[in-house]
Formats: sequence, C-alpha cells, structure tokens
Amino acid sequence: MRPKGETLVAVEGLTVRYGRTTALVDVDLSLRSDDFVGVVGPSGAGKTSLLRAVLGLVRPTSGRVHRRADLRAGYVPQIGAVDLTFPLTVAECLLLARARRRNLPWATRSERDQVDGLLDRLRLSGLADRHLRDLSGGQLQRVFIARALMSDPQLLVLDEPTSGIDVSTRHEVLHL
Repeated sequence: MRPKGETLVAVEGLTVRYGRTTALVDVDLSLRSDDFVGVVGPSGAGKTSLLRAVLGLVRPTSGRVHRRADLRAGYVPQIGAVDLTFPLTVAECLLLARARRRNLPWATRSERDQVDGLLDRLRLSGLADRHLRDLSGGQLQRVFIARALMSDPQLLVLDEPTSGIDVSTRHEVLHL
C-alpha cells in the first residue's frame, strides 16, 4: 500500500445557506494531493457551493474549511458565470493568472512561453490574440482550464469542466 499524499483541504460539518435556501448540510470531505475527485449530483444539489466553499469564495453558515496555508489553487467556473463583454484576449486571460510577478504589467519571455505551451497542450494554438467573446464554447472552456493551470496549482477545481466540449477533448481534459 502506497502512502497517502498530504492533506490540502479538510471540510468538517460544512453547512451553506443563501438566505432561506440551504445548499449544503453537514458535509465532511478531505482532499489530498494525490486525489482525483468528482462531485456528481442533480442540478441544485450544492456541487458549486461545495467547490466555492473549498476555495474560500463562500462563507460557511456552520462548520469549517481548513486549507493548507500556502495552497495554490486553480479554479474553472461554470461558463455561464463568466462575463464575456470585457474585451480580453486569450493570452491576456491566461496572463492574469500568473503565479509570480503579478505586480508587473508586462509578461516575461518565460511567461509568454508558458502561455504558448498551455495553448498548444489544449489545442488552442493560434488563438492567443482572439477575444474571449469570439470563441466557441469548447474553446472557451479550454482557455479557462489553461488559465487555471497557469499558476501551477496544487489543487485544481473544475466546475462542470466538460460542458461544451467534444468527446475527444473531454478525454484529454480529464487526463491532464
């Protein structure tokens, strides 16, 4: 039996409510560095609320979420949660997620190379200068996955990562 990876996130007795609507009740979860976890359930079951609580984007009504102090997390929201009216190119979108040197407005050669490498890996070569609003749903989803990978995350959280993606790309995404 191989040793388990280190704990990145521990959720204890998590309850999340939005006004009078209860999204989650008394959830316990532990995520380790070597885990690959899928959260499955019907629409409205609280999957997104759980993911957002794990990331610290939603405050629990009760219970606790413990994240490793120096945890680097990448997040791909549902496509419908993104405002595509902001004039942003694919490369600019990825560069906004730079793990280092965020205080400088220009990208280094290695950061531009990282963008090119991620775009190649996700079959998006040649789209770096295209505006997000001009992409197909599948292309947009892959751009957001590349953006999440840009910071070299230890925890990658994908909310409906295969929506709008064809079967062969779905396979590629799940094996990243």
